[in-house]
Amino acid sequence: MNTRKILFTLALLPLSAMAQTWTLKQCLEHAAEHNITVQKNRLSELDAEEQLKQKKAALFPSLSFSMSQSLGYRPFQEATVMVQNGMATSTDNRLTENGSYGLNANWTVWDGGINRKNIEAQRVQNELTAVQTEQSLKSIQEQIAQLYVQILYTTEAKSVNEQLAETAKQQLERGQERLKVGDLAKADVAQLEAQYASAQYDVVNAQTQIDGYKRQLKELLQLGIEQSFDVAADEMEDGRALSPVPDKETVYNQALTSRPEIRAAELQMNAADVQLNIAKRGYLPSISINAGIGDSHYSASEDSYGTQLKRNLNGSIGLGVSIPILDNRRNKTNVNRAKISKTTAALDIQDKRTALGSTIENLWLNATSAQQRFISAQAAVKSQETTYELTNEQFKAGLKNIVDLLQARDNLLQAQQNKLQSKYTTILNTQLLKFYEGGEMEM
Repeated sequence: MNTRKILFTLALLPLSAMAQTWTLKQCLEHAAEHNITVQKNRLSELDAEEQLKQKKAALFPSLSFSMSQSLGYRPFQEATVMVQNGMATSTDNRLTENGSYGLNANWTVWDGGINRKNIEAQRVQNELTAVQTEQSLKSIQEQIAQLYVQILYTTEAKSVNEQLAETAKQQLERGQERLKVGDLAKADVAQLEAQYASAQYDVVNAQTQIDGYKRQLKELLQLGIEQSFDVAADEMEDGRALSPVPDKETVYNQALTSRPEIRAAELQMNAADVQLNIAKRGYLPSISINAGIGDSHYSASEDSYGTQLKRNLNGSIGLGVSIPILDNRRNKTNVNRAKISKTTAALDIQDKRTALGSTIENLWLNATSAQQRFISAQAAVKSQETTYELTNEQFKAGLKNIVDLLQARDNLLQAQQNKLQSKYTTILNTQLLKFYEGGEMEM
């Protein structure tokens, strides 16, 4: 039985390893559910719903019950007189007990419509809170996409460095053979050793960068230190960088209707309108109704407890009207401040639209320029690969010196890095343009 368990566990290991490989879509979906910032924003939405319920309840009457019990003790008085409900009661008891009970209701019938406007204001705030949640999620999704592309780019760069390191190793071995037969100077071999060490360093440095990007991505996904993590780092075809770049004006016009930062600014404008309306209603009178029922008893009374409750039962009802006349400029200040907030909200909308346009134009410029650089880099890489292969063969034959070889290697490495950088810059910015247009990012 133990052997079967072990074999079954070993059979599952490859599946378990595969389960730890994340695609970009899986990262985005996981962050939407588990990122703490997003979860906190969703809790803010629930809190806003509770506030809306409370503001709705303010339209209805309030009801409260009160009760008090007290003991009195006067050791040096021969008689105690208690006035209750307009009646005086005298007793020789030094210890007396008194109880009172009340049921009170209050209802603001009219407050200038402020309560109803408070409900409207809270509804706008609830919409704004939901949009802010969406805004934080999209911001996190952008960060995830950027880190994901960095991992893909650095992984491919590492592969290139590994190939160069293998070539440098072969060149070093060939140089050591030529040193033995006296065909190469010791100083040249030292340079080959330095080239190989540099190539190995580039591989290690690339892996370090990959690990750093993965750590940052795990943090956004709220994955613990004990959880293994890797991305589906399949090498992207060069053709992905040659796809058409979305038109910047089309993206901008679509983003104006879909991006949460724009909708948030517009909701802020709506909220400012409602607050101005509320401030103006402060000049209006308010009407309230209050009612109450009270009862009491006193231990010094000759009547029984039940008789006292019957006789002392009393009720009241009242109508209150409040008309603001002089309020120390409170209402006027509230109105003026609300107007200032409305103007500020209008300026915020303009600022958000300008910032959105600048962001989209920057993405478009990065994508188009990187795409042009990529086209040029493709030709440069082919040329440098041919030059490097030819120089390497000539070096083996003793027709090229070590300086020519190192120069050819550096030129090839630079060309390959330029190609990879322009390739992934094009892909990232093109996908972000689609994301701002309302589409999904695909890697």
